[in-house]
Amino acid sequence: MEISIRQVSIDDLDSITKVESVCFPIAEAATRESLEQRINTFSRSFFLAETDGKIIGFINGCSINGTVIYDELYKDCRLHIPDGYYQTIFGLDVISDYRNQGIAAQLMNYMIEASKLSGRKGVILTCKDKLIHYYTKFGFVNKGISKSVHGGAEWYDMVLDL
Repeated sequence: MEISIRQVSIDDLDSITKVESVCFPIAEAATRESLEQRINTFSRSFFLAETDGKIIGFINGCSINGTVIYDELYKDCRLHIPDGYYQTIFGLDVISDYRNQGIAAQLMNYMIEASKLSGRKGVILTCKDKLIHYYTKFGFVNKGISKSVHGGAEWYDMVLDL
């Protein structure tokens, strides 16, 4: 299976909304409106994975100057700092039929490389306990329990210094 990765466009909104809705619980999933704001605000750090013209996953996040993701970032795209020091990752989505095939890793590596090329100091994300080991494979360091209460879950702050 051949996978291509490209930057998002507003024409992808319906497809990415569907992908998000099947990859995250309702309380954690970004809404269509939020995804539209993300495309319009930080499309340069919003990448899609496709096969045969079908969007099967994506990765996205804004840029900030701090080293932790805070909940207001999910709600207010105006907090995005185009030349921020740190690239956030809000979501790494791959639909279930395409998981465990390295697609998430391809998206993550693409985002890391794009962050390096943009001159970022690092990449930050929050994840659940069960995914800490996954992100450490990319060089992320667990900084402990996050102050984020997004979706009512317990999150861990992860940082990758570039």
